[in-house]
Amino acid sequence: MNRLILMRHAKTEAWHEGSDDHGRALMPSGAGDAAAMGQAIVDKGWEPGAGLVSTARRARETWRHAAPAWGGGEPMIEDDLYLAAPATLETALSRLTWSGALLVIGHNPGIHEFACFLARQGPAAEQAAAARLFEKFPTGCAAFFEGEASARFHGAAFRLADTIRPKDLRREV
Repeated sequence: MNRLILMRHAKTEAWHEGSDDHGRALMPSGAGDAAAMGQAIVDKGWEPGAGLVSTARRARETWRHAAPAWGGGEPMIEDDLYLAAPATLETALSRLTWSGALLVIGHNPGIHEFACFLARQGPAAEQAAAARLFEKFPTGCAAFFEGEASARFHGAAFRLADTIRPKDLRREV
């Protein structure tokens, strides 16, 4: 079985006119949320064997803070994922072959729209996870999909299994 985790980067410093959007860093709370989400991914038993991450600083930092939970590893850094539309995300995934879990870290609105697209076209989603996914996809949020192993990515083969937000983890403390 292949597993796909679509994650929005964690909370960043505010954008303001004249600032470099691509170079925005995580806020301390975003770094903490990324680490907590990394642990939540491990607690679910979905340790990523591979990562596909936008070149934006905030996406790379999200990986860097989450990855120690599963022992790290270097992700594939993909320039096309910066502010990618759903079709671009689908194309990027269709070029890959993976087994186990793949973590993709990107940006809204594209990563959210892509997650909703997969949830709609795949097998019946877990209802609570779907309701939460369709409602919103805040910073640090992750959608978990599972599908049959195949040589090529076919979105219709992936079923939404869960959606976790950093806020959910803060409530448990």
